[in-house]
Amino acid sequence: MIKLPEPVDQIVVNLLKAANTRLPPDIGWALEAAAGWEADPLARTQLGAIMDNVKKAEVLGRPMCQDTGIPTFYVKGRFDSSVRDEIMKGVRTATEAVPLRPNTVDPLTRENPGNNLGKGMPLIHYIPTDDDFLEISVLIKGAGSENMTRLAMLNPSDGLEGIKKFIIDSVLDAGGRPCPPGIVGIGIGGSTDECVSMAKEALMSPLDSENSDQALRGIEEELFVRLNGSGLGPMGLGGSTTVLGVKIRTAYCHTASLPVAVSIGCWATRRASVRITNTNVEYSQGADL
Repeated sequence: MIKLPEPVDQIVVNLLKAANTRLPPDIGWALEAAAGWEADPLARTQLGAIMDNVKKAEVLGRPMCQDTGIPTFYVKGRFDSSVRDEIMKGVRTATEAVPLRPNTVDPLTRENPGNNLGKGMPLIHYIPTDDDFLEISVLIKGAGSENMTRLAMLNPSDGLEGIKKFIIDSVLDAGGRPCPPGIVGIGIGGSTDECVSMAKEALMSPLDSENSDQALRGIEEELFVRLNGSGLGPMGLGGSTTVLGVKIRTAYCHTASLPVAVSIGCWATRRASVRITNTNVEYSQGADL
């Protein structure tokens, strides 16, 4: 593990505060653009309220949503096993210091430890590389959007049209519950667990980053147009702004399978990232994992 210029647990506190109190710039720009092209009066009002909320959260240093969600961490680069304990310490501290709503509970007893920890928490994905840095990224999802996650094991014969139909149906069936307009993360292929992970990871990609696969980029653009033409609109109340972006990730799958997963990020798709070297700590609010 590289020599760190400051404690990892404090870096995690900074990450969680940034993700909860400051909207990523690319999402802010997308919301402002949407307000400019939106013709529906009610939709414009909703977008205006969202942007007003964003400004107040940043100025006051308070979470932009009362549901501060559950964080999913992505640890990339060079690290050792101590990084998990440091992340857990950071989550515990941030719960009081930011503050974050204690959201983690036992699934059966519903007992809440009060610190956003507990069995299996926080969620951490490890991506070891030989790079001379440690990168920690976090994606925060509240229940409103997380509960709208969908997975389908389609028949391979359903093909691309079946995939697109499932994605569109999933977003429209979710309606206003995930607080649109947001980002649609999509996983296609892999196994069931990998497919859902890819869909969530896709939400980490900045909206202004282009898919390197031209065919997938075309599908993203088509879905973006079709979903915004659905009329669902901000908060599901009508309008031409249902999504701010569509991001797709794929992996090879079994010849007899066609897994497709949809993970919807709300208008506050909260994410933050930090890259740590021996001499520098650089924060950002999006990462292509």
